[in-house]
Amino acid sequence: MYTKLSMLNFFVVGNIKMHTSSKQLKKDFIKKWVKGLEICCSSNKKMDVMERKKKIKLCADIALASAKNATTSWSNALIYNAKKDDENAILVDNLLGPESRFNSQRTAHQMITFHKRVRSKRILKKSCTVSQRMKKASPPASNLATCIAKRLVKKRTQVLKKLVPGGEAMDEYSLIKEALDYILSLRVQVDVMRSLANATEVLD
Repeated sequence: MYTKLSMLNFFVVGNIKMHTSSKQLKKDFIKKWVKGLEICCSSNKKMDVMERKKKIKLCADIALASAKNATTSWSNALIYNAKKDDENAILVDNLLGPESRFNSQRTAHQMITFHKRVRSKRILKKSCTVSQRMKKASPPASNLATCIAKRLVKKRTQVLKKLVPGGEAMDEYSLIKEALDYILSLRVQVDVMRSLANATEVLD
């Protein structure tokens, strides 16, 4: 009971801190996003509408991740994935700046460790014979609800891991913490982009 209350308190306090820092995050995001758009616009490459949309989204995502200054796992994973494409490397480096705490080697090491762990689990799972699986007794009726609940939690956790950048390499505790931060950061991103769209409509 104490552990659950401690975790709840941690997330509530963390939530309040995130809300208070959202103003600064908005400022940093706008600054970096505009800079990213300027870099993309300065390119001589001709882009159609879909390519422009992708570039705007890419700039927004990298700007948001770099505005967090490598303080979260999701932002590190997002930047790491973006940098894998050589075409995005210049954009990422410019938005990160020399003051960034992003460590590509550390992030790469975390991703490699995760993939090794996944491969080991798959090999272990395949090594189980059909006869061993058949020997497993069906859960008693009293435990059926618990088993169903656990399966639902597992499925939803897997979905959440796919939604949060780098989520597949996180444990459940870290995943909840990172998901909360990611959601609040996305809200900041959406608010800024909506405000810019509204301002553009007024000017037109």
